[in-house]
Amino acid sequence: MVTMTFDLTAELTRARVLAIIRGTDTAAAIAAGSALLAEGVRVVEVALTTPKALDAIAAIRADAPADTFVGAGTVLTVADVADVAAAGAQFVVTPAVAESIAEAARKGLPVAAGALTPTEAYTAVRSGASVVKLFPASVGGPGYLKAIRDPFPDIPFVAVGGVGLAEMPGYLAVGAIAVGVGGPLVGDAASGGDLDALRARARRYLDAVQETLS
Repeated sequence: MVTMTFDLTAELTRARVLAIIRGTDTAAAIAAGSALLAEGVRVVEVALTTPKALDAIAAIRADAPADTFVGAGTVLTVADVADVAAAGAQFVVTPAVAESIAEAARKGLPVAAGALTPTEAYTAVRSGASVVKLFPASVGGPGYLKAIRDPFPDIPFVAVGGVGLAEMPGYLAVGAIAVGVGGPLVGDAASGGDLDALRARARRYLDAVQETLS
């Protein structure tokens, strides 16, 4: 029996926000991830499309506060899973239903698997995903998420893609356990942009989370 390293569903439900770092500079990506965690964001994903993403994952994890989690995104292949596991990623995120889902689950790494259709969502869970990343969520909006949840009430969904601060409450209201946010939260910080602006955006998201929980 495979034992997962931690309960991704529970942690995302607590955090409500998954920060997605996809940048063009390794050092800037590290700085952005560390700033987000220091500000109070609890779950951060580093996309493998970021230069030297594995180094970034290892560095962010080494400096991460207790009770925070660092994962790898855009994980597609069996080789990708081996690489991110070696770098210390605590969870895996995919953009699609891919071979990486079953491999990560086999290794005990929880997976948020990208899916858009009911068939893809069902297949992702059958392949070992802990969470389904509805992507790109903006294609159908909260109404589509509600419709897809009706036949799958037990699948935890995270809405990702085109989800900004204004859109977040709508997705949470129809049952998303969390939202995944890249550009609207991270901006250009992972490519050398202003870290103070990043911290300010992070505080706005965290304040919005508190409002949804109150």
